[in-house]
Amino acid sequence: MTIEPLDRAKALLDEGRLEEALAITTPLADHPEPSHRALAMHATALKAVGRREEALVFDERATMRFPSSGVAWHNIAATLGDLGHGAEAVEAMNRAFRLGVDGALSWGVMARAKAAAGDLDGAEQAYQEALKRAPGRAETAAEYADVVWMRRGNIGEAQAVLDRCAHAGGPPAPLLLTKAKLYEAAGELDKAAELLAVAAERLPDDVALTMAAAQAALERGRLDEAERLALAAEARLPDSPGVLNQLAIVYLATGKADLALEKARKGLAFAPGNQSLWGWAATAARAVGDPLYRELYDYDAMVGVYDIEAPDGWESLEAYLADLTAALDRIHLYNQHPSSQSLRHGSQTTYRLTGSNDPAIKAFFKAIDKPIRQHIAGMGEGTDPVRSRSTGSYRIEGAWSVRLKPGGFHKDHFHPEGWLSSAFYVETPDSALDHPDKQGWIRFGQPPFHTQPALPAEHFVRPRRGRLVLFPSYMWHGTVPFTTDERRMTIAFDAVPA
Repeated sequence: MTIEPLDRAKALLDEGRLEEALAITTPLADHPEPSHRALAMHATALKAVGRREEALVFDERATMRFPSSGVAWHNIAATLGDLGHGAEAVEAMNRAFRLGVDGALSWGVMARAKAAAGDLDGAEQAYQEALKRAPGRAETAAEYADVVWMRRGNIGEAQAVLDRCAHAGGPPAPLLLTKAKLYEAAGELDKAAELLAVAAERLPDDVALTMAAAQAALERGRLDEAERLALAAEARLPDSPGVLNQLAIVYLATGKADLALEKARKGLAFAPGNQSLWGWAATAARAVGDPLYRELYDYDAMVGVYDIEAPDGWESLEAYLADLTAALDRIHLYNQHPSSQSLRHGSQTTYRLTGSNDPAIKAFFKAIDKPIRQHIAGMGEGTDPVRSRSTGSYRIEGAWSVRLKPGGFHKDHFHPEGWLSSAFYVETPDSALDHPDKQGWIRFGQPPFHTQPALPAEHFVRPRRGRLVLFPSYMWHGTVPFTTDERRMTIAFDAVPA
């Protein structure tokens, strides 16, 4: 039996074979008179490989060819929202509703669009409409619970959203994982670890839950339990890059760095572009003295510090930064950090800043173009996972702002979705920066969890307003906590080769 090409493309997308799917959808979407499904499938494939701006072109073409299709307007609203164009996404979604679309997924798109447009009350109302139509949809409940947490900091109210979803028949594992993240965000680490331990015991076939329980046990110092759970995950999925990554983390904590490096390298054989595995491979290599570490952590070549110039339209850098600060303050609408991110005691914007129409924010991406290209050229050629991927050009994969309160910090982390990552300093806690403990500085090289041997930070950069720091996405970085009564505001972004 012959399989229709778009059915084959859908199957490939479901299997994660994205480039193969794209090879099928491209000629079908480029046809002079493409079908609605061909345009939609091609846009989906483009978004799956991170090419959202290109996907928007085909979603726009679908609305022009099929203007009475509510699905076409739903699709373009989703893409606009992904790109951070909140107001345009809301307008497109309203048009979809007028054309008869009314499903749970569409209300979820509207919720994200409203949030991106700054209408958080409207976002919550849309999430409620989505959950009326699909009360057991865990993804929607998780998004809504996080909005509740970030707006009001009420862990009970946020978890009630998840409990209602569970009572409506929502899948237990993802809801339990989200609940544990909320506990962690609220600083209730023992509750999170206990919840995951019980959940892993009751749902032993769910590998994601088992790995999360292993990680929580590790962070609470229960190393034997962490190793037992990680090995149980490996027994079920011995070749999974994610499982091998988790086992490497546990082995580093238990003083078995040689085994950690072995597991990380095995994972990289299956997923050579996996930034998390590169990060942990480097950490294990440092612990055992393997030369791979210095290849991956070449601070002189790979960490760049650039002080930007005032963009066109501003007389001075100070004037520009004042306008940028005001623009970012207007979109920092939340009171708490997201449950799944590295910052603590602060807030983070939740849509792509590249979609902003604010003049100061738009100017930022022009101002950083020169230093990014300078950094890429300066790294030169090499076989490591940074230089080997370089094309000489880049595109911004994600961009957001973080505003830290006094006592705020970033836990040490890396960015698994990026190639080059960044910190740009809009506001700095100037009094703290002079402290002998380097309060407020960005530090590199220190993993966030206990390791044997201990691996402290090796490299520090002092922030200043208008300073851009660039580094490989797999490189550990965090903020030294500061205690002065000052704010710290940054823009961060990930870049990938173009």
